[in-house]
Amino acid sequence: MTQYHQADFDTDFGGTFPFKPNFTNAPGFAMHYVDEGPHGDETVLCLHGEPTWGYLFRHLIPVLSEDYRVVVPDHMGFGKSATPRDRSYWLQDHIDNLERFVLALDLQEITLVMHDFGGPVGMGLAARHPDRIRRLISTNGPTPFGQPDLADRLTANSVTSPWFQWILKAEKGGSLETVLGQLGFNILSTLKLNGFENNELITETWLAAYGSRFASPADCLGAIGWAKGFATGAHRFEIPDVAAVRAIREKPALAIWGEADRTLQAEHFMPLFTELFPSAPVHRLPGVGHYCLEDAPDVVGRLITDFIRRN
Repeated sequence: MTQYHQADFDTDFGGTFPFKPNFTNAPGFAMHYVDEGPHGDETVLCLHGEPTWGYLFRHLIPVLSEDYRVVVPDHMGFGKSATPRDRSYWLQDHIDNLERFVLALDLQEITLVMHDFGGPVGMGLAARHPDRIRRLISTNGPTPFGQPDLADRLTANSVTSPWFQWILKAEKGGSLETVLGQLGFNILSTLKLNGFENNELITETWLAAYGSRFASPADCLGAIGWAKGFATGAHRFEIPDVAAVRAIREKPALAIWGEADRTLQAEHFMPLFTELFPSAPVHRLPGVGHYCLEDAPDVVGRLITDFIRRN
């Protein structure tokens, strides 16, 4: 079993993540982000989830940055961003951080690309600043936006999702923080439990990219927070006002969903998207799991590029 150290993380992982690191203290900690491509009027803002970081978008960044500014922040406690010990890691904290980040960089005409928990974080930003959003793209990322049945959908999904079943059981039994506090050791089982189908991805470099960020329990506060917030009900979804709902409904939107996703199952979460964007295109990818950007990066990249060019 590989033992990681934080120093192992400060690399480009064998040239697989060859992007210049950028940092801002606008959210109250050192937030890392990738910023590639021409700084024109538009920005593609890519938001990761649990327990990943900007590495998830490594195939998408060079494709889109030929024509657009591509900004990929790492949430607090993930990737190359800091993990402050005096902060809470609930959904609302990540929305606050993203808002401060976007305002500090004055990002406008934003195309949101959202995966996993990046969905509710991105939709939180959209609720607060709909005027800054140009397009919305879900890649196995839920799009909660004030729908009244969200709680019911979360509950129904947790009944059959192995990841959410484990979270609830582990929190009840007192082992959640202990297990996720050793995420550097069990990153592969965690990723597999969430679901990816392409086992050819599993190399030492790939494992180091995802695992070495979590070298000690103190490094795992972000991953623990996402899970614990669900189990304890501490996450608060942003509720948009009527004007924000009206504005966002008019934006071009796209959904890409790996149908083999066992963590966020399409039957429970796709209606959040289709109710908000009833005429938007939806691409369901057979045999592709929760991490669609890992399982099918070429397909996802082509769909996103074509969508942006058409809209």
